[in-house]
Parts: sequence; C-alpha cells; structure tokens
Amino acid sequence: MSLAVVRSRAPAPGRAPEVVVEVHLANGLPSFSIVGLPDLEVRESRERVRAALQNCGFDFPVRRITVNLAPADLPKESGRFDLPIALGILAASGQIPAESLEHREFAGELSLTGALRPMRGAFAMVCGAARHYASASERGQRVPEIYVPLASAAEAALVPGIDVFGAANLPALCAHLNGVPDARLKPVHAVALPRMAVSSPDLADVIGHPAARRALEVAAAGGHHLLMVGPPGAGKSTLAARLPGLLPPMSDDEALTSAAILSASSIGFTPEQWRRRPFRAPHHSSSPAALVGGRNPPQPGEITLAHLGVLFLDELPEFDRKVLETLREPLEVGHITISRAAQQADFPAACQLVAAMNPCPCGWRGDPGGRCRCSPDIATRYLRKLSGPLVDRIDIQIELPALTPAELSARGAERGESSAVVAARVAAARDIQTQRQGKTNRELDGREADDVCRPDSAGEALLRAAGERFGWSARAYYRVLKVVRTIADLAGAETPQVSHVAEAVQYRRALPGA
Repeated sequence: MSLAVVRSRAPAPGRAPEVVVEVHLANGLPSFSIVGLPDLEVRESRERVRAALQNCGFDFPVRRITVNLAPADLPKESGRFDLPIALGILAASGQIPAESLEHREFAGELSLTGALRPMRGAFAMVCGAARHYASASERGQRVPEIYVPLASAAEAALVPGIDVFGAANLPALCAHLNGVPDARLKPVHAVALPRMAVSSPDLADVIGHPAARRALEVAAAGGHHLLMVGPPGAGKSTLAARLPGLLPPMSDDEALTSAAILSASSIGFTPEQWRRRPFRAPHHSSSPAALVGGRNPPQPGEITLAHLGVLFLDELPEFDRKVLETLREPLEVGHITISRAAQQADFPAACQLVAAMNPCPCGWRGDPGGRCRCSPDIATRYLRKLSGPLVDRIDIQIELPALTPAELSARGAERGESSAVVAARVAAARDIQTQRQGKTNRELDGREADDVCRPDSAGEALLRAAGERFGWSARAYYRVLKVVRTIADLAGAETPQVSHVAEAVQYRRALPGA
C-alpha cells in the first residue's frame, strides 16, 4: 500500500481541531515533502522522523514521500505531528498494518533515538476529542483511542470517556499496533484525581485589615472585581493571593475547560493543577498581546489563562495605559475575540480581576507621619493613568492603611478567621445565586439586576442619595446594586436592607485625589 491515513489533533487553545495526516509514497527521485501550512517546527519533522525510523531498525523508503496535513488552511505547529507522520510512513510502506491506525488518534514528538518526548497540549487534545465524539458514543459508535507519549499520559487520562494509551518509544508502539501479544499497551487510568494538592495561603495569616478581609469575602461571594489602594507593605498582594482559596471548588465542566486552556498554552498543564483555580500575576511591563492575546495565529493572553480564576495586576498605574484599555471589553463580557487578517479566534476570559496600587508615585500619600513628598498635581497625574471607564468597571474599590507597629507586634494575639471558614460562607452565598439566577451576581445584566437586587425603600433612598453625591455613572450604579445583592446573600436576607446598601457604598469610594 502506498497511501496511509493517520488522525491527530492541532494544539489550538480552548479547542483541538482534527488534523488528518495523509502519507503517499510514489516512484521517482527520493524526496520528503510536507504540505498543509506547516510551520518551521513541523517542516523539521522530516529529519527527526528519518533518523528515528533508521535508528529504531525500520526501513526508510527511498521513494518520493508526500505528507499532507489537512485541512490545508489550518496552521500546524509544534513537533506533535512527528509520531503520526512516522506511523503513516510505516503503514504506507507495509511495515505496520494500515487497519491498525483506524479508530485511533496519535500525537507526539520523536527524538532521534525513537523515544517519545513529553508534549504540550495532551490534555487539550483528549478533551477536544471527547467533545467531538460525545454524540458518537451516545449513538453507539466507536470512540477512538488516543496515543500520546508516556510522560504525558497521566495528564491526558484526566479526561473521562476516552481510552488514553502512553507509549515510551516508537518500537513499543509499533509492536502494539502489530498485535505482538507481550507488547500490548494498557490504557492509562486516572485512579485518584488530585484536588488542591498544594495548600493555598490562609486568610488567618493576614494581620489586621478587618474591612479589607470583609471586602475580599464579598468579592469572592459575588465574583466582583476588586481594587485595593494603599501604601507599600500594607498587605495588598498578601490579600490578593488568598482570594483563590475563598472561591468555590471547580465543577467538572469548569475544571475541564480551565485545564484544556492551560494545556494548549505555552505554560502547560500538570495533573497537580487539576481543579485548582488559576492565579495569574503578570508583570506591569506586559504587552497588550501578553495580557489579552495576540500573535498570528492568535494565542491567548493572561486574561484567558486566568479564566475561571483570578487575574492579579499589581502596581496597576505602572502598566501602559494602552495595555490596560484592552481589558475593558473582556472584563465586561467575559470573552475576547482576537482578529487577524487570515484567522479569528474567540477566547474565554471570565476571570476575576484583583488590582493593587499605591495612592501616589512615592506610595505614602495620606500617611500620618508625613512621609509623602508628592505635590497634589503629581499625585493627581499618577491616578489619571487609569481611565475612568476602566475604573468604572471595578465593582469594589477600597483603601488599605499602613499597619502600625502596635498592630504588627500583636500579630499572635488575635488571629482572624481562616480561609476555610470564610470559604464556607462564600459557597453558601454562591449556592443562593445559582438557585436564584444560575450565575454570579456580577454576571447579571441590567434587567436581571432590577429584578433581584432592589433593596427596601430605605435602602433605595440611600442608594439614590449616594449615587447623586458621588456622581456615579449608570454602570457604577448597577455595579453597586449587584454588590448590595451579594452582601444580602452573605447575610441570608431575601431582600437587601439599608445596612447592606450602606456597606456597599463604602466599597465604592473614589480614588484619593481623583
């Protein structure tokens, strides 16, 4: 047989489109060409595959070899197509039975010795296959087996409903495909899925700041964005790092979605991250492409890698203003569309933003000891690095004062509530929201907020007066209204009361000097 077909998948973030690898052997001058929009890594497969086959004792056909990666308009990258190309050559030359490749998908990078190296995107590949063949299993059709490098099999086996096989090298896999009894590979099973294998920082370790701790609880309960303003060392980063530990555990669908995104990205995914909320903290020198996505073909940015988790932006005004402005739309709608001339990609971006900043360039504005040396104009100019529309989209804005020596010395006298205690209240509030509207309070639109967030008459009067006094926009008004609903949910109240409104208003203070 001079033609063989092998199925694989591309490592596209958030999805894994099928790629059909067609290998044709023809008479003529010996050559080896790969077509189908391959990048440099894929074109280099020719040398890796040639050396691997020869070093493993297989015959490399001295013929005209053409490899087609279909569909032709989908960019192909990474060395994951080494294995399907090698198997296609072996099947087309009759060294393994072509029928052994049916109902199976393959991916893996080959070393020159024929060993299979760990690959990026194994989980995303299997997750994409599971979604693609979900309807096939319901109709009683056969679901393909997935073959990946042995070092990546544990990650891929976390996806339910698909048989995953791990192979250490090319000869072992070919022996399995040839039906050698003693060389049969066994499916890899995820016997025990790790849950929060690495302990999260505990909220009980935070010194003082009862108001900020409460604001963090409210933000976690309603999924609200949070901005903390305070001097250096006040505890902004410490509080932000403890937010993931307050969020409810991931559902099965959320865990699969988050893991698939990380698996297909450059940072990769490990089984230890299973069901753990992402926490991304990019440096303030990040570019727009790094933060929201870019390149060609489009790749996800930090806001997508933090999907269903927390995106922490420390030293917020130090980010380039144009970079911050790219966050406006994804923070509002929960996804982002990256368009290029030849391709468009839609990435999820339903993360929770936590930002921290100093009140002025030196960081000590408002300090009782008079350490600030910034003039009012300098402080105002510093705060105006943040645009009004961006700040308007942040639900909770609080100030953190510097801790006094007395508070620091009394750290062991009174410990605050632990993350586990606060997380239990957050989970109860999230359950109320799920039963009432099927989503978090932050995700409510204007009509839904009018229906479920309206306080009693006294609370309505206070909310109206606060909006007029502080000059809230319509967006700010509805964001405060959603925070009111979250505070009421934490209290177990059917209707928000005036006390809930008063607390929510305190979380919407204007930035100092703005």
